[in-house]
Amino acid sequence: MFDILGERTVGARVLDLFAGTGALGLEALSRGADAAVLVESALPAFAVLRGNVAELEAGGAELIRTDWRSALRVLRARGSRFDLLFLDPPYGKGVAARAAAGVAGTDLLDPGGTVVVEEASKAGDARFPADWRLIDDRRYGDTRVMIFRVREEPA
Repeated sequence: MFDILGERTVGARVLDLFAGTGALGLEALSRGADAAVLVESALPAFAVLRGNVAELEAGGAELIRTDWRSALRVLRARGSRFDLLFLDPPYGKGVAARAAAGVAGTDLLDPGGTVVVEEASKAGDARFPADWRLIDDRRYGDTRVMIFRVREEPA
């Protein structure tokens, strides 16, 4: 995935909305992202996430323990803006499309930003926001990775 993203991570402000252990957000930081907000709601996963950030001494990482909807409200209230968004929710629950719609209804993503959605390969085709242009769609075994570019101007 990061080979596909290439230089898009350099200098990026990253939002990892379903961080889990932090693999995606922490990898983005290691590849030159300026900052990453890592959101995780489950206490056991959040404990692992906090440990990983400490062990890696990941400067630029901010951890938020809450659900994705609450995180969006908090980040909007702060006026946060992001260039790169990771949506990798638990598979099989239809959360990716709902979270995408929730993000699209905000000003959190900069025009021209990049969104990476990871879900189960067998998941049906979900509807994603109209102003997100699909630029890559790959399947790796049980996983599907879609990369979108947020349109800079309305279509």
